[in-house]
Amino acid sequence: MKQGFVQMYIGDGKGKTTAALGLAVRAACAFLRVGIYQFMKGEQTSELALPWRFPGLIEIRQLGRPGFLDPGKPDPEDIALAREGLAILAGETSWEFDIVIADEILTAVTLGLLKDTEVEGLLEMRPEGTELVMTGRYPRDGRLTGLADLVTEMCEVKHYWRNGVEARKGIEF
Repeated sequence: MKQGFVQMYIGDGKGKTTAALGLAVRAACAFLRVGIYQFMKGEQTSELALPWRFPGLIEIRQLGRPGFLDPGKPDPEDIALAREGLAILAGETSWEFDIVIADEILTAVTLGLLKDTEVEGLLEMRPEGTELVMTGRYPRDGRLTGLADLVTEMCEVKHYWRNGVEARKGIEF
């Protein structure tokens, strides 16, 4: 029987999505099927080429709109899109994958677009043997991280954007 775990990449540092995408590529190279669901994202990014590069092995669905959210006051449209995304992710077809990546779902919880308990529901419905990877900023309490099998924290020590370097295609997006 195949094992499946819950992994979380959390923190305020760069690399959470990148780590999840690296796992997706590694899995596809081993002929595992990967479903990537990107919460709060709706812009053209380089990883959207993955289904074309790995046909039948990687699928991506963006569940947000372009632009950044106001962390202090989420827009009702962003809340609605996150809830719709959660419903899509909870649907039966997402669990046909060997690995399901819920990119930025933890940030959606941190910003109040989703509730911790709603995300906990994903853990309960995850079929045995399916790997679930969740990324994002810190969840408000340790409850979600306590339910994970692996938690990796990305913390910023130094970042070039503080010196005015803009996001670069293929590196940050």
